[in-house]
Amino acid sequence: MGAAMRRIHVGNALSAFGLGFTVPYLYVYVAQVRGLGAMTAGLVLAVFAVAALVVLPFAGRAIVRRGPLPVLLTALLTAAVGSLSLGLSAHAPTVLASAALLGAGQAVMQPALATMIVDCSTAETRSRAFATQFFLQNLGLGVGGLIGGHLVDTSSPASFTLLFAIEAAMFLLLVVVMTTLRLPHSPRIQDAPCRSAKASWKQLLGNRAMVQLCVLGFVLFFACYGQFESGLSAYGVEAAGISTSALGTALAANTAMIVVAQFAVLKFVERRRRTRVIAAVGVIWAIAWLTAGYAGLGHGSQEMATAAFVSTYALFGLGEAMLSPTVAPLVADLAPEGMAGQYNSAFALVKQLALAVGPAVGGPLGASLHAPYIVTFLLFSLGISYLAIRLGKQLTPLQNQPSLRKSRVVAQGGAQSQSIAA
Repeated sequence: MGAAMRRIHVGNALSAFGLGFTVPYLYVYVAQVRGLGAMTAGLVLAVFAVAALVVLPFAGRAIVRRGPLPVLLTALLTAAVGSLSLGLSAHAPTVLASAALLGAGQAVMQPALATMIVDCSTAETRSRAFATQFFLQNLGLGVGGLIGGHLVDTSSPASFTLLFAIEAAMFLLLVVVMTTLRLPHSPRIQDAPCRSAKASWKQLLGNRAMVQLCVLGFVLFFACYGQFESGLSAYGVEAAGISTSALGTALAANTAMIVVAQFAVLKFVERRRRTRVIAAVGVIWAIAWLTAGYAGLGHGSQEMATAAFVSTYALFGLGEAMLSPTVAPLVADLAPEGMAGQYNSAFALVKQLALAVGPAVGGPLGASLHAPYIVTFLLFSLGISYLAIRLGKQLTPLQNQPSLRKSRVVAQGGAQSQSIAA
């Protein structure tokens, strides 16, 4: 791992650590601590999603034209201003405006950092680089949330102001770290035929493999991440009688599984076709939904229901650990030279759409229609396996299994040695 990649990973950890301080407590802060009510708190969460959907279509083009580093620095400064102002805001208009700044900055960070990882890695090292990124993100979120939970006091707005100030400080510290970064030269689109954003999007949509990957990505994020804090938690409380402390344990089990399993599954994933790995994740998540079905619809004791529900989140974590070195590197490998920023932003946009739609659909369904909820997302998980197998037909052997490059290099080297000996 080179110096540039080390700084990028430090940046990922710092940003996740800062977000961990505030994300779990945002709803409580707006609704209760500032006394603005559940409606305003819900609007704040919606503003995060809307801000991301607005800026991401332009972020990819900016990364391609200007490079990921200037775009990342702009996003970090925007997020820092939004975070600090959110911690100081006491009225609905300023809270919503601050949330828009914070949401926009957070959204643009993702494709910018992903593009920097692409620029600092090779096809052979990219899976490990993205696995490390995902590991550090979850570790940072977990540690930040744990420390933040000991600092907050719902009777003291100042304690929440401190949390948002710490988050802003993490973003500013990341600005300092990134200004010392020296990225390797990567192609930039300056005078290419597709000068307009419309033309570049048309080129991306003409890539059938990328379009299919985006469809698959939407289903992945809709059926998993879009349910964690909405439909699945509502289902656990209403159908399985899960307590709030058990729900926290389930979320901790998810993070713990990712941290423990990430590098254990990496070697297994690196030697196999990416689409088969994604298909296996669909099967694992189908088992997770069956386990959740037992927790809420079975006839076991409350202890067994709680254990099954916690196991559901752990199984989701195992699938996430398998996806992190698989999906993001595939997006990079599908991008034409110099267009990684555009492709990363497009995939981030798909993710945000799924995270916006997922809670809206899953929340009411999980709270009231328990059996249909489980069946629906069980079918979505099996659909992941089907879409992954279908995507495999659009990929070249090297796109689907980068480890083949090593075997080809070995084979070519052996042939050259034999010819020299002859």
